[in-house]
This record gives sequence, C-alpha cells and structure tokens, in this order.
Amino acid sequence: MPKLKISQKQTEYVWVETPQDLCRIAVRLAREPAIGVDLEADSMFHYREKVCLLQISIPSWNIIVDPLAFKDLSPLKPVFADPHVRKVIHGSDYDIRSLDRDFGIEVRSLFDTHIAARFLGYRETGLASLLKDKFGLTIEKKYQKKDWSKRPLPTSMLDYAAQDASYLLPLSRILKKELRAKDRISWVEEECEIQSKVRPATIYKKPLFLKFKGAGRLDSRSLAVLEAILRFRDKVARRRDLPPFKVLANGAIMGMVNKRPMTEAEIKEIKGLSPRQVKALGPSLFKKIGEALDLPREKLPVYPKKAGKRISPKAAERAKALRKWRERRAGELVLEPGLVCANAKIQALALINPMKSEDLEGINGLRDWQRQVFGREICELLRTTE
Repeated sequence: MPKLKISQKQTEYVWVETPQDLCRIAVRLAREPAIGVDLEADSMFHYREKVCLLQISIPSWNIIVDPLAFKDLSPLKPVFADPHVRKVIHGSDYDIRSLDRDFGIEVRSLFDTHIAARFLGYRETGLASLLKDKFGLTIEKKYQKKDWSKRPLPTSMLDYAAQDASYLLPLSRILKKELRAKDRISWVEEECEIQSKVRPATIYKKPLFLKFKGAGRLDSRSLAVLEAILRFRDKVARRRDLPPFKVLANGAIMGMVNKRPMTEAEIKEIKGLSPRQVKALGPSLFKKIGEALDLPREKLPVYPKKAGKRISPKAAERAKALRKWRERRAGELVLEPGLVCANAKIQALALINPMKSEDLEGINGLRDWQRQVFGREICELLRTTE
C-alpha cells in the first residue's frame, strides 16, 4: 500500500484506490477506539453531487480513500456502524447524509466537534477557527470550493484534505476535557446521537417553488411563472451536469418573475443575466413564461400556508415568560438561547403548561438533558404564571 509524502507541509497519508487496500484499512480501523472523518464533494460543479474523497485519521495514519476509483465502500460499513469506534466529525450533518446517500454507510457513536464547540459557548465554531485557536494552525479555505471530482488531484489539495482530518482527534480530546469541566459532556453526547440519525431527503416531487426563497410572498400567477422557470432551469442543469445555480442564479429568476420578459430587449434589462445566457436561454424562457401566463386561473398554483396553532392570551404570557427565562439562563451559561430552548419548544411548553417534571416527558423534541437541567425551574416558572 503506497504511502505518499507531501513536500509542502510534510503531511503523510495513505492513498487508497483499490478494494484490496480498502479491506486492509478497514481491518486496521476496526481496532481503533476513535477515528477522525471528513469528506470532500463536488456540489459546486455537478447536477448530482457525490462524495469525491473520504479522509480518515488515526494517530498513526492519515488515510485518503478515493471513491471515484471504486464505488463500493462496504468494507467500511462495520467500522462506521460500530458503537465501540468513536467517529469524530466536524459539522457532521452533511457528511452523515452524504455517506448514507452514496454508500449506504450508517454512522454510530458520533462526536461532532462543531456541536461540542457550540455547547462550550465558542463564538467562532468553524473548524478553521478552532484549529487556529487550539493549535495555531491556519487552514487554506480556498480549497473548499475546488472541484474535488477532477483527477489527478494536485498535491496541494491532497495535503489540505489530509491535514484537515488529522487534527480532529486531538481537537476532540481538548473539547471533551472542557465539556467535562463544565459538566456538559452528556448534553453533547445526546445531541450527537440525535444528529447521527439524520438521513438524506427523499426525491422531491413537490413544486420546486417550495424551496425557493421569497416564493411565499408571490401571487398565484407569479408562482406559475416561477415554477415554469425553475423546471426549465432544472432540465437544463440536468442535461449539462451543472448545479442549477450555475444555469440561472436565483436573483435573475426573481427578476424575470417580477418583470415577465417576453422579448430580448426586455430580458436584457434583468440583472444577473449575461449576454451569453440571454442568447442561449432567452427563446426557451420566453416560451415557458408565456405558457405560465396563459394558464387558466383554476390551474394556477397556490403557496401552502402553515396553519399556526391558536394561542390563548394566557399561553402567550407563558411563552413570554419562558423566553425571558431562556435569555437569562443562556447568558449565565454563555450559550446561544436556541440551545437552551428553541422557539418551537417554548411554544410547546406554553401550550402544554407542564406543572411537574413528569409532564415534560410528553413534549416532542425536548431533550433528556434539558429535562434534567432545566425541568424543575421550567415547571416552577410556569406555576408562577398561573
């Protein structure tokens, strides 16, 4: 198994590009108490994003797996699912969804250093900031937006990939020590357990405008125009193997929804459209916009409005008291108020109005650590508002 050494920063790593090497690596990883994990994808460059590199770090090795050389990463499944092997990831939401989507890999026994940093009250919780703070290390951010699907990758990008993962284990040890000192390790462990269960979204068959910022403020005719343009953009992006935003930017789309151009002169007035885009896409866009404008009224889309729960004046008073309590406790603990109690949970508490700790068990989304740490004072507070 070749071991490559990058001369620029002297980062050593094992490059894995065959199934045989991966099997040998998996056997070694299964004996480790913890592994650092990171990945690189190509979401900025292709219609369907994919994992292009998987970096795994242990004390003696930095390992870079090339999933583009072979797509079957099943030898790693037992390691990632093993509760006795801790997986250290920073900002794991995207990684967990991507590993499940591309390889069917399930992550168990997660420790997310981003979650840990938030529960320690750090203002800067990005990995680059934490590595700078704890190790005096400066990470080049320019590689984050590079095309990781290209082969061969330059040594500078491989060095970045190996180095980024190599500090996860020592960083996790520092953060765990700080969490224990504040008696918050169980809080983070519960949050990480919940985080490990996220999964990729299912195929989206609903109107595309539901995921477009600002669509909820549009009338039905404008929604029809927006949906027509979004579907056209998606079709072009799929054909060109590009992310949709590289076909048409959202700002330009909203400009077309508002102005509804039907001629070249009109579309040239839309900000964010290049002459090349006007020439290549203009005729098709005019057609799609025209079709949307010709739709009969009964076929026009309607943006679904969420039916909010009616809240009584007394419940509103309880919610106000809870928010005031949350701000005070967040300040005392040096935490984001949302970590102490999110708005949705405050609303639920105000509506249910638990009078004793046992009543908190039925509140969806309320963590065990929140019940243990804040349960009694929440109930006492609510009793005083009666």
